[in-house]
Amino acid sequence: MKNILVIICIGFALSLCNLSSRFKGKSTGSSSGSGSSSSSDAGGATAEHGTPTAAQAAAIAGGQEVKWEQQGMTWTVPASWKQHEKESLSFVWSAPGSSANLIVSISPMGETFPTDASINAWYDQAKTRAKNGEVDELKWVEIDGLKGVQFREANPEKPDTSRRLQWLAYRKFAGQIQFINVMLASNGKEFDSHKDEMYGILYSTKVVH
Repeated sequence: MKNILVIICIGFALSLCNLSSRFKGKSTGSSSGSGSSSSSDAGGATAEHGTPTAAQAAAIAGGQEVKWEQQGMTWTVPASWKQHEKESLSFVWSAPGSSANLIVSISPMGETFPTDASINAWYDQAKTRAKNGEVDELKWVEIDGLKGVQFREANPEKPDTSRRLQWLAYRKFAGQIQFINVMLASNGKEFDSHKDEMYGILYSTKVVH
């Protein structure tokens, strides 16, 4: 479990470093579920509402509500899932006996951080990965009124390699600009068996902003 989390976190850190050069110096002024659409400031792109399908909702029906009080966030996870970590900037729940995890991280940013340029850069990076066959789903998704980038990695060549479903967004909270990374992950061979509950968990996200 710890090895999987370390690999995932290293990969995320490298992605963040690569993106920084793409929006450095830009001003702040730029800007599988179903549901209706809405528009927001990030590039004027249209976002779907993060609404679970019947199967995704059923996968977490009767589950437990888990709260991250320090960050004003909550999710519904299956009743069997257990808390693994709950710190000021990181939150992890996992399915016992499985590689499936909910991994959430918060990154505080400076007050002049260019959020619109950054979220568009995340989208562009995922779009490039999709062209390279690394990502098989990419879209703008609004969850609890907050617009972000949702993408799903393609099935890895090695079945024990991690596969991730992620939603990335920015918000203002507790006097800070924060980057939110909500990740549902498992190894490739178990991903399909947990897919509905992963989407159900993601679309259950409640976030103060």
